[in-house]
Amino acid sequence: MGLKVEVLNNDAVLPSKVYWIASIIRLTGYKALLRYEGFENDSSHDFWCNMGTVDIHPVGWCAVNSKLLVPPKSVHHGIKNWKSYLMKRLVGASTLPVDFYMKMADNMKYPFRQGMRVEVVDRALVSQTRSAVVDTVIGGRLRLLYEDAGLEADGEALSDFWCHMWSPLLHPMGWSRKVGHVIKTNDKRVDMSSHPTFRKIYCDSVPYLFKKVRTVYMEGSFFVEGMKLEAIDPLNLGNICVASVRKVLLDGYLMVGIDGVEIGDCSDWFCYHASSHAILPTGYCHRNKIPLTLPPGYDQVTFTWEKYLEETGAIAAPARLFQTDCPGHGFDPRMKLEAVDLMEPRLICVATVRRTVGRLLLLHFDGWEPEFDQWVDCQSPDIYPVGWCELTGYQLQPPIGNEPSSAGERQKKPHKPLGKKKKKLVKKKLANLIAKNLPPPRPRPSEPPADPSPSEPPADPSPSEPPALLVPKSEPVEETVIAVKVKEEEMEMDVEPPIQAELPMKGPMALQTLLEQLKQEAE
Repeated sequence: MGLKVEVLNNDAVLPSKVYWIASIIRLTGYKALLRYEGFENDSSHDFWCNMGTVDIHPVGWCAVNSKLLVPPKSVHHGIKNWKSYLMKRLVGASTLPVDFYMKMADNMKYPFRQGMRVEVVDRALVSQTRSAVVDTVIGGRLRLLYEDAGLEADGEALSDFWCHMWSPLLHPMGWSRKVGHVIKTNDKRVDMSSHPTFRKIYCDSVPYLFKKVRTVYMEGSFFVEGMKLEAIDPLNLGNICVASVRKVLLDGYLMVGIDGVEIGDCSDWFCYHASSHAILPTGYCHRNKIPLTLPPGYDQVTFTWEKYLEETGAIAAPARLFQTDCPGHGFDPRMKLEAVDLMEPRLICVATVRRTVGRLLLLHFDGWEPEFDQWVDCQSPDIYPVGWCELTGYQLQPPIGNEPSSAGERQKKPHKPLGKKKKKLVKKKLANLIAKNLPPPRPRPSEPPADPSPSEPPADPSPSEPPALLVPKSEPVEETVIAVKVKEEEMEMDVEPPIQAELPMKGPMALQTLLEQLKQEAE
């Protein structure tokens, strides 16, 4: 039997809020599939609810807070003695910890605040960083305003950048100078002082606020300039390409260039840490049957690494220098999640795991062509469980149109409203790929979609169809149910600062850990 909770009763005839007992049938991300007590094995009225909502509580909450427990109208006449029925159903059952939501709230506190200064990749020139100021924090995601971006006529910043606080693109002030990375000098002629965020600048960010990278040893045998490897193209994240180490920085950082398409002025080099899972040893794609994007003039049939290394007079980076360890991440093809479109990082979209290769996931954005797929690490800070956007209040971009059932039935897709990446990416310009404004407020749908199929939950499960307009009855209301003592699930919660943790799914960490344990209990 699943865990029991007290949840808002949407099938009641009263003008005020009332609640009823429900069982957790299944957990999908932060979403729980619930069934009201009284429906037994009848799944026709099952509904989805986000575990972070204010309308779901541990058993006993109604008694403590003087709230009414009223059975749903649909089963009101099926059982004569509801009090006796519930007593039998709740004996030996488990419920949420009393402090479940307090722990969840504690783990949604983030160390970054508006007015902090950071260093972040320059979206217009990926080989350098720029100083920026934190403008907004939503669920650990930061909207950053470049310090010399300039202002529009209405006072809004001309250039911004979204990333998660654990993103490898984000660094403390002074990082670039420390490791030898190029940082853009601020244009002092640009005055940003009239923008509200820049009037609130109060401190430079410090290293302990950021996710610590894995320690690597650069002495002895390490990466050397000119070594060949395979790397995820930072400007076309669906491609893994033939690449070269172009420069070795300090603290284990490397500047990597994609062979055959480099501009020649170093402006399209990209900084990866030696422990990054986006750089791979030569032959990785061949061993895992992944198409390797080759330099112009080479073809998939005749290309071999041995021949290419001989032609270029280069050596392959030793495989032992790469971090290819694979945790038991649990991702499988067809799983749904919410993922950042890294070509437009202010957008979080409905996505499906298309393929898993070790710790790499190939993500497909629902409703879009495979050319927009992206490779990400299983512990990327840019992937989230189903329901994360609803939990944090961040807007989730829904799929565009229906997924075609076959290649022959593929429909012609409209242009993405906010501009998707183009087939031919301009290496030096990312400015046109990222929108400037905050995500609009999360809309409240007036007519939620129908119940998801129990066999394959959707990315954003929604409640079932609301009942028809109900007229309050004139007769007395059913008597309330007394509090019933049930087993409370005590679970260890991770109390370490979130910046020290390494989890595959980002969001309120303790809540995610707890939900995993609740899922096991529900099963």
